Amino acid sequence: MAEIKLTKNELRQQQKKLEQLKKYLPVLQLKKMMLQEEVNTARAEIAALWEREKSAVAEVYTFSKLLTDVEAIDLREAAAISEVKKRYENIAGVEVPYLDGVTFHPFSYSLFEAPAWVDGAIIKLQKAASLKAALIVAEEKKAALEKELREVSIRVNLFEKILIPGTVANIKKIKVFLGDQDLAAVGRAKVAKAKIEARKKQMALEKAAKGA
Repeated sequence: MAEIKLTKNELRQQQKKLEQLKKYLPVLQLKKMMLQEEVNTARAEIAALWEREKSAVAEVYTFSKLLTDVEAIDLREAAAISEVKKRYENIAGVEVPYLDGVTFHPFSYSLFEAPAWVDGAIIKLQKAASLKAALIVAEEKKAALEKELREVSIRVNLFEKILIPGTVANIKKIKVFLGDQDLAAVGRAKVAKAKIEARKKQMALEKAAKGA
């Protein structure tokens, strides 16, 4: 930390700095609180999506034996995603993604040759794939929010534990020094005044002695 100047001008600058720090700290604290709430919400969202995906995958497994029995049809292709559509929104100063839907690769099969349950299997496969995509996007959102939360928390700690206490200490140091300087100046003034008074008395005595 740079050595501060023990002057009245430096005192004014440090006081102004302290005022600005105390004004900005509540803004950072509010942002930290908002981000923490958003992170908690994102975590809850992920937990809910994970349960839904697990349930969807379990439903797909009920078709697993049947899927292997379908000749010349690879139903996994029906759940192949060609595009994950996302939009971005600003939350507490950070851009976070939201899922806007998924697009699957074109898939066709003969309605006459395929078993009747194939349509239901495709729906469940695509549902599981969509939930997996939603889970990935939700994780991206949480990661972005957590990163911003860490950075804001570091700044809050910097303000609370270093910048504000350091500036307060600087102000105190300057005030003590200037106070000592004022006392020293008063002391010097008293000494000077006493010398002047003593000199005047000496001159008066010498004048009186000459007159006698």
